[in-house]
Amino acid sequence: MRPSAKQPVPGGGFCPLPQELTLDRIHQGEMARVRALNSTGSMRRRLLDIGLVEGTNVECLQRSPAGDPVAYLIRGAVIALRAEDSSNILVEYC
Repeated sequence: MRPSAKQPVPGGGFCPLPQELTLDRIHQGEMARVRALNSTGSMRRRLLDIGLVEGTNVECLQRSPAGDPVAYLIRGAVIALRAEDSSNILVEYC
């Protein structure tokens, strides 16, 4: 992730490159769409089993008082994910 990286735009000038956004960085009440899973092994399988596939909309419902885990609305079900796991889910705002 390079926050200061820029790309040229037609007609001259530069536009900031979009930053990679992970599910653990969206705030309560925000919605995002899954772009990719960077998890491997059994955790990847579990995420796929609960419906976290490319294009799935996810809403951040509530953070625990300590901040971890976080409750997300995924395909009509409320699922709590640890930051360790949600940091491996690439999303984009929708």
